[in-house]
Formats: sequence, C-alpha cells, structure tokens
Amino acid sequence: MTDRSENAIPNPLTDVTGLILAGGEGRRMGGRDKGLEPLRGVALVSHVQARFAGRVAEVLISANRHLDDYRRLAGRVVPDALGGFQGPLMGIYSGLLAAGTPWVLVVPCDTPALPDDLVARMVAGIGEHRIAVAHDGERLHPVVMLLERSLADDLHVALQAGERKVGRWVERHAWIAIDFSDCPDAFINLNSEDDKRRLEMRPNEES
Repeated sequence: MTDRSENAIPNPLTDVTGLILAGGEGRRMGGRDKGLEPLRGVALVSHVQARFAGRVAEVLISANRHLDDYRRLAGRVVPDALGGFQGPLMGIYSGLLAAGTPWVLVVPCDTPALPDDLVARMVAGIGEHRIAVAHDGERLHPVVMLLERSLADDLHVALQAGERKVGRWVERHAWIAIDFSDCPDAFINLNSEDDKRRLEMRPNEES
C-alpha cells in the first residue's frame, strides 16, 4: 500500500495525467486505426481528449500507428514499450512509464461520450485505494481507471509473466469501483460501422 493519507485527494491539474489508449489493431473495424476514425467529422480520440482538456496536468496518447497524426492532436504520443500489439495492459504500462505525475487516468479512444465530470468523479472516489475503476451500474469498465504511477513495476512483472487481462491485474491491488450508474450510456464503445452509425444518430450531447 501507498503511504499517502487516505484524505489526500489528488489535485487533477498537478497530480493526474490523462492517458488515451489508441494502440490497438482495430480488428473489428477492418484493421483501421480507431482513434482516427471520424465521428461527426472529428476524430474519435479528439472526442475523448475533450474530457481531459483543462482538467489534468497532461494528456498522453498511447498509439502504435500513424504517430505523426496523433502528435498533431496531443503533446506526447507513447508507443508500446514492447511491440506486437500486446493489448491495453501494455499501453497502460507504457503510459505509466511516460507520465510525470503520481496518478494516471486511463480511458480508451473509442468511448466518445464519456462524462464531462469523469476526472473529478474518479479522483474524488479514490480514497485510500491504489486503483479506481468506472462502473456503469451493471458492469465494470476496467480500461476506464485511475491508478498510481508507482504500480508500473508490478505491472511490468505481470506482463513478463504473460498477463494480458486488465481486470485480473486490477484485482491484485487495493481497488474501488466508482459509480456512474446515472450515465451508463457514457461508456458505449465504438467497435464497428454499426456502432458508429448509432452514435452519429444520437443527440450531440458530448460536444
């Protein structure tokens, strides 16, 4: 466990880095780079980035392709520390290594309707725990999580041992679920052209 006081709530503007996971192969999108897919004329990753704007110390994008395109959207782009598209845990690990703050808030690039108060609610709920995971009232969303950067070494050991399941790694630590049951649709993923069409038909509340 960390030695910080359980009452010491992190200050997002100085203590939290936002990390957007955009390093996957996009297999369900025909191999296209999901983070750069347009939704209402704006790249998916930019919709997600808007949830961090002015709310965290820095935003990083975890990406393994089209790095120059992503660099035009964020100050720093972080490729996986080891290649081969090894999944979100590798992206998280690489982001922890690159972050300059004690906390990192991870989100996937394909959730363009995340709540505007995501940062505030995740930080407020962390308490004495090392990891906070969003819960929509029915299920957890392990790749929407706030975690201590100091967990990088433990995550590296897990990756070396072959671990690739985010939820299974989270359960090894002191973690808490953060209740977002008031806005379950905020965590809808865009995984296909049909998902994209459905999201485009929704009222543009997230902009």
